[in-house]
Amino acid sequence: MHLNIAAAVVLLARLAVAGVAMPRQSSGRQVFAHYMVGLTSGQSQDQWQKDITEAKSAGIDGFALNVGSADSWNAQQLQLAYDTASSNGFSLFFSFDMAASSWSVNQVISLVNQYKDASSQFKVNGKPFVSTFEGPDWVDNWASVRSATGDIFLVPDWSSLGPQGVGSRLSQIDGAFNWGAWPNANEYTINTNNDIGYKSSLQGKPYMMGVSPYFYTDLPQYNKNWYSSSDSLWYDRWTQVLDILPEYIEIITWNDYGESSYINDPVAAQIVSGAESYIDGFSHAPFRFVLPYFIAAYKAGSADVQLPAEGAVAWYRTTPASVCSDGGTVWGQGGGASAAGGTKDVISIIALSNTPQDITVSIGGASQSVSASNSVGKASFYQVDFSGKSGAVTITMNGKSATGPDISTGCPSTGHVNFNSVAIQL
Repeated sequence: MHLNIAAAVVLLARLAVAGVAMPRQSSGRQVFAHYMVGLTSGQSQDQWQKDITEAKSAGIDGFALNVGSADSWNAQQLQLAYDTASSNGFSLFFSFDMAASSWSVNQVISLVNQYKDASSQFKVNGKPFVSTFEGPDWVDNWASVRSATGDIFLVPDWSSLGPQGVGSRLSQIDGAFNWGAWPNANEYTINTNNDIGYKSSLQGKPYMMGVSPYFYTDLPQYNKNWYSSSDSLWYDRWTQVLDILPEYIEIITWNDYGESSYINDPVAAQIVSGAESYIDGFSHAPFRFVLPYFIAAYKAGSADVQLPAEGAVAWYRTTPASVCSDGGTVWGQGGGASAAGGTKDVISIIALSNTPQDITVSIGGASQSVSASNSVGKASFYQVDFSGKSGAVTITMNGKSATGPDISTGCPSTGHVNFNSVAIQL
């Protein structure tokens, strides 16, 4: 036995020296970002490289590739994704979208088999990691997939069942992903009740926790028009991560612009028709600034980790919530109240600093100093009311400043409030 282990170590070392890429295995806690392949028609390798480089720089370990069954560009784009990830030491796994499309067993088997040996394929215990967006009715098909692929490590999102419903199918899964990363309808903040419920139902099997910075969608063609309270969501959810310490995290999302949950710079070709009015000019890339710290803290199991860099991210709407019509947007999925009641007219800030300090916020040239209302480790949270104020927003800390778009007291050209926020980085 000792000779076999030694031989294996020597072989692995020789493969590494020779430049042979080895499949990426689980090594403790991992962080992924949900990536919408359905938006990538015609996407270049350069865009995949840009996305992967930026994600890695933020501390993200890989992408969960949300893939539909009928998109003609899947073959080209998935090959580009896996090839680019393999050359960058980045992980990928499939998240089969079973809510928006219908999958045959053979389709799933074919994709898993095609990429299961790619060096960028994320594996646990030697098995390719596989997830879903919904699809609890597909549960009895997974045995066939396991048999035809040499087994998989299945961590589906069956959030429609709730924690107890997922727990009732425990023998058929290896873990579970909770899509519930936003407050419920008519609730201003999110709690960890669902996370705790999942961990209990899973009875020690891995839990993948959903984390998101924001949610707003207004796409009548899909009967979607709601806003989930996000004034403090990015800070709240990462604080909760440090309490729950799940085996995996999935950031929702990297590039779903239609739902305003993205954390990259919008790619014009990927913006769903009708979403341009609330996406154009509303960067969310600054949300990534806090990720290296929070991810390091999550992996260490402690907020007392070295701070990669001092600075801050601020996010805010560019109009008051009640400046004009709400456009029919409701407060939370399934809610009935106006979204205007689910948000405050505030500039929200997460600052990273080795020593707590006040921040100066200027709106239209009028400045005020603000102290943190909450903190965890080296991250502090601040909010500044902008009611009755307008003009450019400037955030200053440690002698460094950043200025974002103006807050306006006029109604947007759409005739209703844009409930998306713009983010700026200091």
